[in-house]
Amino acid sequence: MRRLQLFLLLCGLVSFSVSAQELNAKVSVNTSKVSNTKTEVFTALQEKVQAFLNDHRWTGLNFKELERIECSFNITVNEWKEDDQSMKCVLMLTSNRPVFNSSYSTPLYNVKDPTFNFNFQTTDQLEWNPEYVDNNLTALLAYYAYMIIGYDLDSMGPLAGTEVFQMAEDVVTKAQNLGSEGWSSFNDSQNRFGLLNDYLDGSMESYRQLIYQYHRKGLDQMADNSNEGRTAISEAMELLDEAKGARAMSQLPVLFTETKRDELVNIYQGHGESAERERVADILAGINATMIKYWDKIRN
Repeated sequence: MRRLQLFLLLCGLVSFSVSAQELNAKVSVNTSKVSNTKTEVFTALQEKVQAFLNDHRWTGLNFKELERIECSFNITVNEWKEDDQSMKCVLMLTSNRPVFNSSYSTPLYNVKDPTFNFNFQTTDQLEWNPEYVDNNLTALLAYYAYMIIGYDLDSMGPLAGTEVFQMAEDVVTKAQNLGSEGWSSFNDSQNRFGLLNDYLDGSMESYRQLIYQYHRKGLDQMADNSNEGRTAISEAMELLDEAKGARAMSQLPVLFTETKRDELVNIYQGHGESAERERVADILAGINATMIKYWDKIRN
């Protein structure tokens, strides 16, 4: 299984001789909000972004073709200016992780970026040099590629994605010189800088441990023993509560509840002890009260 192999690779216990890319990204570009007959620029954008994400090898890890991380980049173009080839977009990004011994894939990294802005023309060749970050589009794509891979590794081994998250951090540092929205440490806690800064902050280590506990010890065990898997997930909810207490203004716990909302309801509704369900529902309601109708389903 891929994640066990990757974990052993990180520990230096196995090696591979075949190189492969990490991502299997599907890219879509929605232009319904712009009126333009020159659709070739958007077609080129979709094709080149998808090729850029899938054809580049982002880390030193090796993936077989069927082991690549499934993810989707849905780009909505809100504004396009032909004179300077600038686009103001919103990105909806989701990556999925297969659950062991099942046909189910769980949403892992789910983010909305309302400042996915860049310049692009059909003749552009998208290339990535981490030492020289001079293009906002490639910086954005590289950042999210690293985030997807980092989350995937963290879900497989405790803090296993650290090195890849540091690559994302390097992109953030260098991209601040581009002057584009979303990179600055002076904006808000929900931009690219803020979310990654929270994720790597030592006080939020319980959140990263949650990602491992929930997926590897919880979901991956559900097929073999649903009670043990659910118990591990309940323990992961305590880590979520701890992360919320450690950094009350962080959006990471809220994002987790938004990503896992339906999954959590399915795991707990009608299953397990009532005290366990009550505790989980209380934790989730304390983090994201706007979804109380879903957490109330867990209590039943």
